Amino acid sequence: MRLRLPIGTLLVLALSACGGGVKFRPVSDTPVRIGPPYKVRGVTYTPAADPRYDMLGYATWYGNESGNQTANGERFRPDWVTGAHKTLPLPSYVEVTSLDTGQRILVRVNDRGPFGESARIIDLSRGAAELLGVRAKGKAAVRVRVVEPNERDRAALREGKAARKLPPIPERTLADLQAQFARGVGSR
Repeated sequence: MRLRLPIGTLLVLALSACGGGVKFRPVSDTPVRIGPPYKVRGVTYTPAADPRYDMLGYATWYGNESGNQTANGERFRPDWVTGAHKTLPLPSYVEVTSLDTGQRILVRVNDRGPFGESARIIDLSRGAAELLGVRAKGKAAVRVRVVEPNERDRAALREGKAARKLPPIPERTLADLQAQFARGVGSR
């Protein structure tokens, strides 16, 4: 027996499969959301504004969640230059520096994570990982610090594009960061 459905029913079913009923928030820098403390796998995280945030640790990347909703309600787009952080306000802007190369990029944080290993301080979208040159590694030593980019860079990141290209950090600064990483995070 063959089931025959009217065209209108087929269209409704097709459209509902695309969106899943999820209402995505438009990409915007306002309102900035800090949110209440939350628990993942028995660990409590307390979001807070920290304009002096400057940490060394590992970055990993994610990209298979295409179309899912981020923690601030936006649609996740793996090719955009975005990231996930456990406690920074959403959205936030950070400068991520590869400790292997000294290369730096600006990233718009709009999601929560990474969870698990404490030395992982940021999850990068596939687009951000490619831009920073760390996608092939899967896990890379980085410096992450909160920044206040100009409106042109913010606008580019809100549209899924890369912000202006930043020059690599000076060799001496890179060597100092690598030594700090080796003494701290790298020795865990």
